[in-house]
Amino acid sequence: MIGQTISHYRILEKLGGGGMGVVYEAEDITLGRHVALKFLPEELAKDPQALERLRREARAASGLNHPNICTIYEIAEDGGHSFIVMELMEGQTLKDRIAAKPLPMQEALDLGIQIAEALDAAHAKGIIHRDIKPANIFVTSFHSGSASRSFGTNPETGRGHAKILDFGLAKLAPAGAAVNLSVMPTASEPEPLTRLGTAIGTVTYMSPEQVRGEELDARTDLFSFGAVLYEMATGVLPFRGETSAVIAEAILNRAPVAPVRLNPDVPAQLESVINKALEKDRNLRYQSAADIRTDLQRLKRDSVSGQTALGALQAGPRGARKSSRWIAVVAASIVIVGLAVAAWLTFSRKVHALTDKDTVVLADFTNTTGDPVFDDTLRRGLSVQLEQSPFLSIIADQQIQQTLQM
Repeated sequence: MIGQTISHYRILEKLGGGGMGVVYEAEDITLGRHVALKFLPEELAKDPQALERLRREARAASGLNHPNICTIYEIAEDGGHSFIVMELMEGQTLKDRIAAKPLPMQEALDLGIQIAEALDAAHAKGIIHRDIKPANIFVTSFHSGSASRSFGTNPETGRGHAKILDFGLAKLAPAGAAVNLSVMPTASEPEPLTRLGTAIGTVTYMSPEQVRGEELDARTDLFSFGAVLYEMATGVLPFRGETSAVIAEAILNRAPVAPVRLNPDVPAQLESVINKALEKDRNLRYQSAADIRTDLQRLKRDSVSGQTALGALQAGPRGARKSSRWIAVVAASIVIVGLAVAAWLTFSRKVHALTDKDTVVLADFTNTTGDPVFDDTLRRGLSVQLEQSPFLSIIADQQIQQTLQM
């Protein structure tokens, strides 16, 4: 289609494509601006369901005027081609931005806040995305040059904006209906595209209620968003497996590996936000995107305040630095003397022999390799070795969990 003119758009180049759409850069001949055109793939161009999903995407996104949602200009048809006209953005998808590596924490918080704001705006309009994943989130590029080249960037941080794409699976509330978390029909059109009992979305980011094919509400997007936050923080998916069935079983029944075990730099507060978003019971999950946004904003404020305080301490007068060094030396000396006294008291006493009543609690190890295959390897190996001793008894994991619960 390169070089062709469709309606009043001259197609310039292909930007990308997937199973449900092919995107081209084009010039709007009438207005003299560059836009993106999304066409259905050739094999789906005559499919009524695919066409209806394209229209649904246009209807859903066009009703949302938000800086973190891709702007839809129009939906049109020309020469047998149905297509959506939307804003042209420079950058990459969040999937490409992550590329199996954790994002810098400040960037993850910035993007997380923006995604939460977009979801809050969509849910306020009665629209549930149902396919939130890194591939459907675009991160616009930052350019230090002209203003036109820095479109969509965050001037405060110098980083790009997050923009949610692809509302083709969106769930729409009827026009004029009050938004209700528990009562939202599948679509506004007379013939719904999905029926109860059908799982819609991308399995690795589905909520438990999506996996079960249940009626969905806005909280399903919050679970998927929790999976995106987990991936931004760790570089890996929270629920993994060789087949869709294995992944679905993990989503329904298994807790993901603690993010801090995959990335020691993850703050405890962010891990708490992720865990609450990934609650399997939607009544225990975050109830609104605004709540997640508030927690992420608080975490960002606290982390910036901490960095500012540290910078002020490091940039203090030389005399203050000398005083701090002397205080550190004195404190270290006190600690060393204390340890020496404790060691003398300990080893001066009689050492008791081990008996069959001695037990060992074997704690978890932090896997810093980034490869989940090593998550429990060292712990299991050490446990096997220690259990060879006739004098040691390893406390069972189940007993530890019961004790912690008590």
